[in-house]
Amino acid sequence: MAPLRFSANVSWLFPELPGLAERLQAAGRAGFEAAEVAWPYAEPPQALASAARAAGLRLVLINTPRGDQEKGEMGLGAVPGRQVAFREGLEQAVLYAKALDCPRIHLMAGRVPQGADRAAVRGEMEAVFLENLRHAAGVLAQENLVGLLEPINTRITDPQYFLDTPQQAAAILQKVGRPNLQLQMDIFHWQIMDGNLTGNIREFLPIVGHVQVAQVPDRGEPGSSGELDFSYLFQLLEDEGYQGFVGCEYRPRGDTVEGLSWLRSYWDRQGHPRTGQ
Repeated sequence: MAPLRFSANVSWLFPELPGLAERLQAAGRAGFEAAEVAWPYAEPPQALASAARAAGLRLVLINTPRGDQEKGEMGLGAVPGRQVAFREGLEQAVLYAKALDCPRIHLMAGRVPQGADRAAVRGEMEAVFLENLRHAAGVLAQENLVGLLEPINTRITDPQYFLDTPQQAAAILQKVGRPNLQLQMDIFHWQIMDGNLTGNIREFLPIVGHVQVAQVPDRGEPGSSGELDFSYLFQLLEDEGYQGFVGCEYRPRGDTVEGLSWLRSYWDRQGHPRTGQ
């Protein structure tokens, strides 16, 4: 069984450092070989690409743009009336993915419009999402890229988010039926919405293209105290033959590098060649 490969989410890790370039450097020094960035769009793509190269990292995931943050948008994939903006955002994401040599883009579904009833708009939002995903799959296939759907929990993190369970995301992926669209499994969100992690991981892992981890409920390091036993979950992912990356998308409770002791322990057990400083 191959050991798991971990990716530093530099939108979350190293908050003590001001910019993405410095955070990428720190991730490389800490022993990571891969990184992910939620929204890279404030930086020129070439500058980010050279910062990642200098840090010895490959970028493995970015998100599509949020949309109009003033209006509280958090992705546009399923938002009625925002199809043109979704397609423009997708073009921008593809431009960045190509410049960064990044193979995966999280296609953000977005939120139920303010004041709307979720049950009343669900059908329309799913229809918009399916239309946008079919378009996205074609655009991404031309560039040999994978699009990911990530359910985000609506109990704690984002009560208005449209896509909130693995079952809902898997059903949508099945309706679209494109092999370059896959599921993004953030174990933090899955535990909060549904639990039953062993069953859900086994059921959905064949369509999972990326994994993310954080402890529940505080979203701290996997090694911090909480509901989840990550030594068990990591072993389960290994046993099930997961080949992709595991993104560290959590909120460090203190110094990021000190908080990576859980990962250094994992690497030590695997005889990992890069132990970091």
